[in-house]
Amino acid sequence: MSKKNIGSSFDEFLTENATLNEATAVAVKRVITWQIEQEMKAQNLNKTEMAKKMHTSRAALNRLLDENDTSLTLTTLASAAAVLGKTLKMELAVA
Repeated sequence: MSKKNIGSSFDEFLTENATLNEATAVAVKRVITWQIEQEMKAQNLNKTEMAKKMHTSRAALNRLLDENDTSLTLTTLASAAAVLGKTLKMELAVA
């Protein structure tokens, strides 16, 4: 006897509950935060130095590095990337 999937997929569940976009945003933010933190470690930059190079406050940098705070600007992301010698690459993909 084989088991059959009952119900909908997890993505469909999240969509029906209007949380798919939020879950996706948090997942993307976690990846970006991780990448920035890894590059900061590789370049021996602490938060104070990073914020100074970005011409922003340490509080603003903490918001950027808060993996659950998805409200940030492209300017902030681009600034962090530039300070780290990186470029920001984003694209729309087929759903």
